[in-house]
Amino acid sequence: MSAIDLHSLGGDAIPKKLFGYDVVDFLGSGAGSSIYVVSDPKTRQIYALKHVIRKTDKEARFIDQLKNEYEVSRHFAHPALRKSIDMRETKTWLGKVTEAALVMELFDGLPMDVRPPKGVDQAVEVFIQAAQGLEALHAAGFVHCDLKPNNILIGPDGVVKVIDFGQGCKTGTVKERIQGTPDYIAPEQVKREAVTFRTDVFNFGATMYWALSGAKIPTLFTIKKDENSFLLHDKIATPNDLNPQVPEPLSNLVMECIRTNPLKRPETMGDVTHRLEIIHHGLSRRTAAAAPRTTPAAAV
Repeated sequence: MSAIDLHSLGGDAIPKKLFGYDVVDFLGSGAGSSIYVVSDPKTRQIYALKHVIRKTDKEARFIDQLKNEYEVSRHFAHPALRKSIDMRETKTWLGKVTEAALVMELFDGLPMDVRPPKGVDQAVEVFIQAAQGLEALHAAGFVHCDLKPNNILIGPDGVVKVIDFGQGCKTGTVKERIQGTPDYIAPEQVKREAVTFRTDVFNFGATMYWALSGAKIPTLFTIKKDENSFLLHDKIATPNDLNPQVPEPLSNLVMECIRTNPLKRPETMGDVTHRLEIIHHGLSRRTAAAAPRTTPAAAV
């Protein structure tokens, strides 16, 4: 029996239930999946549920990504990483998966490309939280492999959650095919070389570049994929060139993160976090110094 119980009334059909969970609302869709707000009928706990239906053999990879995300993220404990709660499947009698669902922590936030940071100060605060989450991911031995603005959620209170671990893998993995998002993909991903923590540093740097400058960096995927495509970071404008509000230390950090040679990037996300925290401290002091000072009223 199908896990879906669809509304039969007019309008767009949405499920009433999915794999035993009550569907509360529709959140959106992408990468072969639909995402819903669901409720556990026993505990009344609210979750996000990512649902994939396999209609063709090509869509099998979306189910594979769902399974992979569950295996990577089910043990998360860091507040900046979205944790998976449950994984459900429907199979034919031959064992073929026809649909699957990933139940995840629900977070009240919007993707960075929908809710971009307001100014450099807020951008740095967002990236410190995201970097801390990636530090925890790396400590567990995993690489995200697809960090980009759409995979960083920002809540109305500024709290950050890194999401979508469908392409995540153990550090040192060599992928069977090119995986990543063209405007944020690292050179080693395009060349199908081993991905490491420094791969996430590149993706992270490309995301910072976009957030601070409003522009996207050229990558080996968007320009060329041959051996003569190198040193891209020496051929593009810096964030400070495009936005004078970006301080030089922050602009320099971004450009170091997107170096073509992984060995020339910051070694760890911890290094990136530390430098962002120093930059944030400097920005806070600058803001405090620029704030108008009030003169106490004279005593009567």
